[in-house]
Amino acid sequence: MKVAVVGCTHAGTAAVTNIARRYPEASITVYERNDNVSFLSCGIALYVGGIVKDPQGLFYSSPEKLEEMGVTMKMKHEVLQIDSKNNRIRIKNLKTTEVFEDDYDKLVMATGSWPIVPPIEGIQLHNILLSKNYTQANTIIEKAKGAKRVTVIGAGYIGVELVEAFQKYGKEVTLIDGEDRILSKYLDPEFTNVIEEDFRERGIKLALNETVTRFEGKETVSKVVTTQGEYETDLVILSVGFRPNTDLLKGQVDMMPNGAIIVDEYMRTSQHKIFAAGDSCAIRYNPTGENAYIPLATNAVRMGTLVGQNIMEPTIRYMGTQGTSGLHLFDYSMASTGLTEKAALRAEKNVKTITIEENNRPEFMPDYEVITLKVVYEEESRKILGAQVISKADVTQSINTLSVCIQNSMTIDELGYIDFFFQPHFNKPWNFLNQAGLQAAL
Repeated sequence: MKVAVVGCTHAGTAAVTNIARRYPEASITVYERNDNVSFLSCGIALYVGGIVKDPQGLFYSSPEKLEEMGVTMKMKHEVLQIDSKNNRIRIKNLKTTEVFEDDYDKLVMATGSWPIVPPIEGIQLHNILLSKNYTQANTIIEKAKGAKRVTVIGAGYIGVELVEAFQKYGKEVTLIDGEDRILSKYLDPEFTNVIEEDFRERGIKLALNETVTRFEGKETVSKVVTTQGEYETDLVILSVGFRPNTDLLKGQVDMMPNGAIIVDEYMRTSQHKIFAAGDSCAIRYNPTGENAYIPLATNAVRMGTLVGQNIMEPTIRYMGTQGTSGLHLFDYSMASTGLTEKAALRAEKNVKTITIEENNRPEFMPDYEVITLKVVYEEESRKILGAQVISKADVTQSINTLSVCIQNSMTIDELGYIDFFFQPHFNKPWNFLNQAGLQAAL
């Protein structure tokens, strides 16, 4: 079996590793246009903030490790064309500019995503940067050294983590977003309000519900102009979202309107010799039962692993995702899974919610912190559809429990009586998850 793998970050690395282990006789060739693999872009803010001292720790594999498994690694090679009818690909060696062709029995599309770059006037100015790969991370760190004022555009996970990193770095930070709240895809207002207040108290300027209209400067950006104001700046980081890198298969396999490849439960595209995984794909979102674009590293490694399991024959079905994610910002830890209340209403779900505030451990302990938990559930079936938690104590692992609840169609009433351990160092006799289920039944 001859396997061609296009792209090798999270999904590609997982796919290659599992194919090589399961099928050592397979001929596997990876085509990667960068000179590295498996970079954890979620660690960029930690690198910028100085928490991660050695950026090599953000790589969990390498071309050399994969070559030791018998994989042929074609680094700095860009795939120019995929001919799915004839099982052929055309490739360019970026070092020598040589163009050549290869064929395959099975192809794995793991090209990932790329930051969205809006067509804004002045966007070509120096010091307007993206935050996705290792090279960009190093550029951000280098440019930040001489910057007093930093503007981050986009208040998703990457944006807010960079805001924290720059504030700790001693910069004057402005955060701009077109939504009226930060983290609006992941958390409801009662949670984002807490973080926004904390940001403002730390001197971070929030320019929410504002759209950037242009950048100004001679050669280097010096001002960001929005629909509501102007912000002097020395450095701009764009983090307004991602789009799937799927142009190579456009018109050849089924895709969503945004270009995300549609795969079945075995990671096969509509052309069954072509598999796809990671940020290039749509994924089944269990709370709605529909395909959705959720570019998370966790989804990517699971999907890549399943490619390795299923590439010879359908073996293991994908269970779908809840889009479970977590975040630490200054003193607060937070996590979410499934639908927020606002997202549920947009999806025309008839839902109810329960929100509780509870201390994380007994009051006789020397210290304790307040936990806020919100659970979203379907009114008629009472099935759990989503949850969010925030606290100065790290209780984020609890969201994994609620992810499993959604995965298994459990109800809010069942949550009240699930068996959890009790130990005063960690929690209370009635776990706060139990409390949410019990109070929802009142």
